Amino acid sequence: MKFDYDLLVIGAGPGGLAASERAAGYGARVAIAEQDSVGGTCVIRGCIPEKLMSFAAEFSDNSQVAAGYGWNQAECAFDWQQFIAAKEREIHRLSQVHNQKLEKAGVALIKGKATFVDAHTLDVAGRKITADKILIAVGAKDVKPEIPGSENIITSSQLFNLKQQPKHIAVIGGNYIPVKLAGILNNLGCQVTQIFLEDHILSAFDKDIALAVEEGMTKRGIQILENTAVKEVKRVGDELDLILSGKNANILSVDTVLFARCRTPNNSGLGLEKAGIQLQSGSIVVDEYNQTTQANIFAVGDCINRINFTPVAIAQGRAFADSQFGNNPHTVCYEYVPSTVSSHPQAATVGLSEAEAHEKLGDVRCYCSRFHPLLHSLTNRDEKTLVKLVVDSHSDRVLGAHMVGEGAIEIIQCLALALRVGATKKHFDEAIGIHPSIAEEFLTLR
Repeated sequence: MKFDYDLLVIGAGPGGLAASERAAGYGARVAIAEQDSVGGTCVIRGCIPEKLMSFAAEFSDNSQVAAGYGWNQAECAFDWQQFIAAKEREIHRLSQVHNQKLEKAGVALIKGKATFVDAHTLDVAGRKITADKILIAVGAKDVKPEIPGSENIITSSQLFNLKQQPKHIAVIGGNYIPVKLAGILNNLGCQVTQIFLEDHILSAFDKDIALAVEEGMTKRGIQILENTAVKEVKRVGDELDLILSGKNANILSVDTVLFARCRTPNNSGLGLEKAGIQLQSGSIVVDEYNQTTQANIFAVGDCINRINFTPVAIAQGRAFADSQFGNNPHTVCYEYVPSTVSSHPQAATVGLSEAEAHEKLGDVRCYCSRFHPLLHSLTNRDEKTLVKLVVDSHSDRVLGAHMVGEGAIEIIQCLALALRVGATKKHFDEAIGIHPSIAEEFLTLR
């Protein structure tokens, strides 16, 4: 049977873009279907706008630090509307860059929602298109809690497009997404209350890291309400009343409520059943080569719900293209994938937490240091940096590296490579660092 394309990709997010461009580079006839702007969640309503907002928030810290170094403090105020407009221009520019890359690679962009007709045929905005292989890369979507008044709650996607800056915002959730948004909004001048069910924030992270971030957020003025649930959100004039239960049962009045605790695979409405594609708990079932239960159909990214990070989706997309079109079958290794919290203070981690290492190996050693960074030696801020290594007592291999403080994201990114190639504590001890720097603290832990 002759097909319109060798590969048809559903979704122009990071995974779909990476797969389509690489497959086209191998000579495949490729098309990509997208109903929204090119770039996916990451570019349009995820990590890029979030990071830009985090940069904006950092200037609040910088201005406070500057005073300690002799800079006269001038009147400084954040303009929400100006930032939103600038952010939109940058997102549009990035989306256009991805459009140009697709055109240069020879990938056809087909605008419209794609649904399956059968295992080799998609309906895209009323047009029937056939392909030898199909890749699903539709990502994930925001969800709201199923509570009365949820229509009054915004998601992270909506946050980045608010016309007015919140005065007092309640952030629901304690994982890395709501934690970093709470820290960003606080630094931008919003009054922030964070509400979550767990004993402390970042329950999936090393506990020392989680507690250090929580302490830093509290010092910055964020109200933390742990072991607490939101039962209902009522609109009262211009205010929203949150009916709270649990440890902090009460009524909290705010002007904005943000739910950013979780996202769900964006797999509904694709007609997957017509192609014989199996789901498990809403996620597309794939094997180690990202092949679904239909031999010619594959899936990558958040819709398969493995590690939902942009670099992982890109790696999956490229591995798929290499395997199917480049005569180079290989899989993605999910060990030592670093994760970050662009919170204030920022944190990053790679590898096993202390608790995970104890559970997996039993006998481990931990090296930890908490100190006042040199940057704040001339300021009045009670700022602490924490660095931690988790080490296998038998092999001396470093199993985890964790950090809270300025530079955590960039430092842990580099340490991820060291851990992946099997660096030992002895290697860390023998390495010579750059002085004075925060990164050298990882090399002096005893």
